[in-house]
Amino acid sequence: MLVWLAELSGTFPVLNVFRYITFRAGGATATALLFVFFFGPAAISWLRIKQGKGQPIRTDGPESHLAKRGTPTMGGLMIMSGLFAAVLLWGNLRNPYVWIVLGVTAAYGAIGFYDDYLKVTKQSHKGFSGKARIAIEVVVALIACYFIMQIQPPAISSGFAMPFLKEAIIPLGILFPLVTAFVVVGAGNSVNLTDGLDGLAIVPVMIAAGTFGFISYLVGNAIFANYLQLHHIPGAGELAVVCGAVIGAGLGFLWFNAPPAQIFMGDTGSLGLGGLLGTIAVATKHEIVLAIVGGLFVVEALSVIIQVAVYKRTGKRVFLMAPIHHHFEKLGWTEPQVVIRFWIISVVLALVGLSTLKLR
Repeated sequence: MLVWLAELSGTFPVLNVFRYITFRAGGATATALLFVFFFGPAAISWLRIKQGKGQPIRTDGPESHLAKRGTPTMGGLMIMSGLFAAVLLWGNLRNPYVWIVLGVTAAYGAIGFYDDYLKVTKQSHKGFSGKARIAIEVVVALIACYFIMQIQPPAISSGFAMPFLKEAIIPLGILFPLVTAFVVVGAGNSVNLTDGLDGLAIVPVMIAAGTFGFISYLVGNAIFANYLQLHHIPGAGELAVVCGAVIGAGLGFLWFNAPPAQIFMGDTGSLGLGGLLGTIAVATKHEIVLAIVGGLFVVEALSVIIQVAVYKRTGKRVFLMAPIHHHFEKLGWTEPQVVIRFWIISVVLALVGLSTLKLR
């Protein structure tokens, strides 16, 4: 909303700063942080009263988790509120990428909210039907990816870009929405599976958001994109403001989610944030880089897939418990050790992902 001030820059030159994506990204970060930080306590108190027993705790999990019984969930509502408030205030609302990303985030967040609601009200881990949930996620992702294809330059709109190779692009044609929808759905559910320990998911999400905020800024700038041999995507730079808002809201939430957590993110936040990252990756033509930067999420998802597949086939378990962060808890790692070590891995993966940009 503040972008309109930039239009007055001819009369008031000082207002020209509102034209700069970097300035507005910083403003979005600060706004989201302060929003979540100041309204967080009231939201937690309200959710604790409404939910009563809070999120049900797995009885087959690590014994240390039983002490978390009664902790409220749906903390994603705090993140989403700060995120949307910041983007609506600082973002360029004439930019279609902003609305596509916010649309996927809201839709996936709503799916997660319904799942959380069922779990809390029924005090059961069986929330929303898995098949129905995935089906809705796929439809939302297909619509988003179709619109992204329509607004991008024709030369690259339906292609799958490859890291390090600017000219090499895999033409997908009408299959583009289907292939890229898999990225969005996969990202949403991978982040969702990672959210199992206090602070475990939100920091890697912020790291990925920071990385893609940088990537968005570069590909949206013709000069930088050409110099770094990246595909130039007009308008994509505005997504840096969205990523800034994610970082701010994430930092505010981490204040309350740090061990021992006062509130859990829940599917409301993890599914919404994962969908956001996946959509930005598709919009910036860096889907493969997301698999690198979000490698922790990929491993968490693969651990579940492998565990289920092998158990159904042989009756044996590959991991002591899946997702893999529980495996390390079973090995004797304390929760803070698992969380902080996974954070370190996320930082390393982000640096590896950035190396694909040919920074020189």
